[in-house]
Amino acid sequence: MTESLWLYVALVVLVGFERVAELAVSLRNAKWSFAHGGVEFGKGHYPFMVVLHTGLLAGCVVEAIVSGRPFDPKVGWAALVIVLLMQGLRWWCISVLGYQWNTRVIVVPGLSRVTRGPYRLLRHPNYVAVIGEGIALPLVHSAYITAIVFTLLNAPLLAVRIRTEETALGTVLAK
Repeated sequence: MTESLWLYVALVVLVGFERVAELAVSLRNAKWSFAHGGVEFGKGHYPFMVVLHTGLLAGCVVEAIVSGRPFDPKVGWAALVIVLLMQGLRWWCISVLGYQWNTRVIVVPGLSRVTRGPYRLLRHPNYVAVIGEGIALPLVHSAYITAIVFTLLNAPLLAVRIRTEETALGTVLAK
């Protein structure tokens, strides 16, 4: 394997560790939410989301190794910058939402919808991070097929997810 490929695999592994950190935060926040009367919505799509996001990381590595495509500096460096920006956006969302952030859709009755930070600009900024990373992470090392497949599978999932969140917020916050 080339040096650029080793570095790319290391990047994907680091993103995987970041996902583990997200899950730890999510578990903590879920416990807090349920302890405060939280109601979960959309359990049915969650396993697919986990598989898809795990598949993104695996697809990045497998395609980069199997395809043998070289690192394309013009695309790769730009994609890396986008990946880093998307990580920053994701953690901004997590920090602004605090205990209300979760990988699952859990809404605590009586809490207000967050409208500060990136949420004052966009209704679902975390999904901008998901979309950006889903395209950019594979492109760091020319894994074009992974970028396309993830994007095509993620689009309907995000439509379901956003609809679920909007319904959950409308149902629980309206009471």
